[in-house]
Amino acid sequence: MKAPGWLDLRLVLGVLLVLGSVLLGARVIGAADATVPVWSAAQDLAAGTELTPEDLVVVDVRLDDAATAYLSAGTRPQGSTLARDVRAGELLPRAALEEPAHLVQLALPVQAGFVPPGLERGQVVDVYAVADPAAGATGPEVGSVTLVVGAAPVQALSGSADGVLSAPSATVQVVVGVAADEAADVLAAIAGRPLVVVAHPAGSTVAERPPGRATTASARPATSSSAPSSPTPSPTPAG
Repeated sequence: MKAPGWLDLRLVLGVLLVLGSVLLGARVIGAADATVPVWSAAQDLAAGTELTPEDLVVVDVRLDDAATAYLSAGTRPQGSTLARDVRAGELLPRAALEEPAHLVQLALPVQAGFVPPGLERGQVVDVYAVADPAAGATGPEVGSVTLVVGAAPVQALSGSADGVLSAPSATVQVVVGVAADEAADVLAAIAGRPLVVVAHPAGSTVAERPPGRATTASARPATSSSAPSSPTPSPTPAG
């Protein structure tokens, strides 16, 4: 006995509805899982920082049409210089990178007692030189302070700067990037004097200077208004 024609129509419509639901569900699930791997900052990094592999991590995020504004994990941004500050966890935008400036890495030996505890790569610092009698300073020059590197990101650190756990005589090597044509001025301004590192607050920007360039002061001793806000240290740090 032949089945009624209306039954065949209902069967076909039911099959089409099921197939449509399956296809729609697959599309929704596929779109929700359309993530792309991009680079993200592993820590706060100041403008002027030259990127290393340790500065970046890969994260999978859904960016849709905005994906082209960020650096895919298939790129290699290491060695590029940041044109602006990037916070920890922030996706690395293409606009934050610039071609590496003509910089040199300047290693500054600083006694551990004159380096802020917990100082990290990527933080912004000022470096001051203190006139020391042991280095030949006499008269009114004794104890005067000169800004030798201003608002520069720390490129690398070696040695311990953990304050009370550091021996007074321990030396911390603080590496900053300066323009090649400024390196001689920085060294002349230091002239063998003890150095003091002053860290800017976390998240500070590198203000009023081209990214990647350190602002240097002349070798002329500064007035008391140029000194750090903390008390002027003696040439030999306290234990």
